[in-house]
Amino acid sequence: MKLAVCIYEGPYNHEASDTAYNFLQAAIKKGHEIKGIFFYHDGVYNVTKLMEPPQDDRHIANRWSALGATGIDIVVCIAAAKRRGIVDDVLVPNVRISGLGQLTMMAIEADRLVVFGD
Repeated sequence: MKLAVCIYEGPYNHEASDTAYNFLQAAIKKGHEIKGIFFYHDGVYNVTKLMEPPQDDRHIANRWSALGATGIDIVVCIAAAKRRGIVDDVLVPNVRISGLGQLTMMAIEADRLVVFGD
């Protein structure tokens, strides 16, 4: 199955990011194809270099960067990013900024679009 994922919530204050990440890991393990991951609204905070979690805590941004390094397209909504002061320079590697057209294309190419967050 071809899947696309959209994440609406920020890291550490909501389970959406962790749940999405675990869902994607399980889907990849089962052999599903990931058409893309799109961060929208406060979800754009998940992929910035601005976070410094304690050493004994998970580093959410690094998780997403590592997933992007596998070739999965990870996109941050440009409008949501601009509203929150996020520019290319503060994004972790393997993540890019683009518009809602990218989410539309992911949804068209996927069998299912799975949304995490409110």
